[in-house]
Amino acid sequence: MTHTTRRNFLQATGAVAALTLTGCVTTGGSGARVIVVGGGFGGATAARYTKMFDPSVSVTLIEPNTSYTTCPFSNAYLGGLRNLASITHTYQGISKAGVNVVHDSVVAVDPVKKTVRTKGGKSMSYDRLIMSPGIDFRFDATPGSSEAAAQLTPHAWKAGPQTVLLRKQLDAMENGGLVVISPPTNPFRCPPGPYERASMIAHFLKTQRPKSKLLILDPKSKFSKQGLFMEGWKMHYKDIIEWVPVDKGGKVVELDAKNRTAITDFGEHKAAVLNFIPDQKAGAIAFTAGLTNKSGWCPVDFSTFESKIHKGIHVVGDAAIVKGMPKSGNAANSEAKACAMAVVNLLKGNKPGTPITSNTCYSLITPNHGISVTAVWEASADGYKTKSGGLSPMGRDEKFREQESRYARGWYTNITAAVWG
Repeated sequence: MTHTTRRNFLQATGAVAALTLTGCVTTGGSGARVIVVGGGFGGATAARYTKMFDPSVSVTLIEPNTSYTTCPFSNAYLGGLRNLASITHTYQGISKAGVNVVHDSVVAVDPVKKTVRTKGGKSMSYDRLIMSPGIDFRFDATPGSSEAAAQLTPHAWKAGPQTVLLRKQLDAMENGGLVVISPPTNPFRCPPGPYERASMIAHFLKTQRPKSKLLILDPKSKFSKQGLFMEGWKMHYKDIIEWVPVDKGGKVVELDAKNRTAITDFGEHKAAVLNFIPDQKAGAIAFTAGLTNKSGWCPVDFSTFESKIHKGIHVVGDAAIVKGMPKSGNAANSEAKACAMAVVNLLKGNKPGTPITSNTCYSLITPNHGISVTAVWEASADGYKTKSGGLSPMGRDEKFREQESRYARGWYTNITAAVWG
């Protein structure tokens, strides 16, 4: 991806916002019923924007939890830069926007009768259903990995109790202990996430456990923003972080959770803290609803995000197969806006337009060293095509990296306020 200036990118994303809104103001209301399942970046955005695009639509958001802890900036929590409350958001803002928020879990979907049934025993009808089920884990992909094992070797890839558990293990470790991070294979939620996590934990080690080391056992030969991470690690964590790619023995072939040991074809690595992140798939309700294919993810129409398996149901966020776009919070937010517009147009009998989406992904290497990747895409029949964007340039000075870290914090404040505020 070629580099673009921040000014040009902001102009481009401003154009995206304008194009996203164009055509959504129509005369007359549909009075339709839209149910949204899942209150993360994708679902909460879809609910808010469907109601915004057409206030006459009855929008119900079904989410089991009364608050949502974000994966973005959860690594900053692990590194000691944030507290959990600062990355946890309630649904009061969604309710104030006119959305009916129901705290319950969907256990069944009937695409023929167009109903959903909840764990609490409610049956609700819809005209259009938007699913944002997030991810689940392929525990069976690695011997020794299981939901129970995750209580000893936390993945912390769904922010909340698992994140707190991992932080407690870091706080309890002795100076000189080894931290091992095992990222998943592709595709997975937030491709740069494991490497930002390594950076933030390395910051914790450098400042709190200076004799300790961090080992990344990677089942891949390359990763997102690799050059920028490597440059940052050399500057700040040269004697702390070691990355082992798949061809050098990075793939964990067995997990001994009881002894916090990662086993590869090249040997065993016993850790004081073992962050094993399993391979991933769509959230469980996506399977229950019959929205997944053999890949374990949900195929969708790229223009409307409507399921290719069940008509009338749309899927956004990490669970969807959106060729060309990453699985990230910002991407889910952008997809959800495009989906909300498509749903409103379809309910009114209008032809959906061609979505233009965007993504900004920041990573912190230290509290004052940020890096980023940006992109703008346009939908096509075979996926999303990059229109503009780029990586942070390498070789920049401390002032530039510090500015990127400020942008990262500003991005988080703005997007969470826009979604949940």
